[in-house]
Amino acid sequence: MLVAERVDRPEPGPGEVLVRVEAVGVTLPGVRKAREAGEPVPLGGEVAGQIAATGPGAGRFAVGDRVTGLCFADAYAEFAILGTSMASRIPDDSTAVEAVALVRSGLVARGAYEAARVRPGESVLVTAAASGVGSLALQYARAGGAGRVVAAVGSPDKAEFVRRLGADEVMLYEDADWGAPYDAILDGVGGDLLGPAVRALATGGRLVAFSSGGGTVEAYELLLRGASMIGFQMRAIAFGKPEVYERWRCELWEMRAAGALRAVVHEEIPLAEAARAHAVIEQRRNLGKVVLVC
Repeated sequence: MLVAERVDRPEPGPGEVLVRVEAVGVTLPGVRKAREAGEPVPLGGEVAGQIAATGPGAGRFAVGDRVTGLCFADAYAEFAILGTSMASRIPDDSTAVEAVALVRSGLVARGAYEAARVRPGESVLVTAAASGVGSLALQYARAGGAGRVVAAVGSPDKAEFVRRLGADEVMLYEDADWGAPYDAILDGVGGDLLGPAVRALATGGRLVAFSSGGGTVEAYELLLRGASMIGFQMRAIAFGKPEVYERWRCELWEMRAAGALRAVVHEEIPLAEAARAHAVIEQRRNLGKVVLVC
């Protein structure tokens, strides 16, 4: 279903801007949505580029500003509509590709890490550690003072990559005990991995689930450990706590400027080859963020 079509240029409405897109972040939820749909569906995603037009009430944004943010529909396009509440200015020393790889994935990683309430010296396990979000979550754990940071990946060829990002140890999903126990687990996989993840928690441990993979857990497993499971979705923060969302965005760029956070781009793929980008994600081949470029 991923075919290019020529359509009219959209016009921004109240509180919106029109972005001339330079880069689009490919996400696993978007890939799943395209795969599972019975008919063509609009795909949202992170976009970055220059504002080409503004709607009424665009506030602090003007034509010519370089921005990045989450577009909820029709992100795979040369022009995309972006709500100003989701928009963030791109520093002059950053590219659109870096911005689209850093901001949304970084916000999710930041939020999941905070939801886990990690205390200095505690152990942290990050699943999907080689993904766009996972690679940044590892860096957050390292910068946040975790005593032991472990990366969980699906294949051995990703081990060196996650070690360079701060992992003390690397384990495979198929490993027997996952190197347990852990004080906090940041899970970006879901599905059948939720069971082993809960069983790898220490007494009083916290599992933060932020993936679109679904899955269920046995309440008894949580009771047995006095542990908790927390669901995290970035959209809830963006609309429910906009002041927190804005503060986290500022912190992202500050950490990046200080060298404490680095967005890794697996590959830049032309927009017209979006199907190839989706295949990279589906086959779990990416080391970092997959980005479409216009």
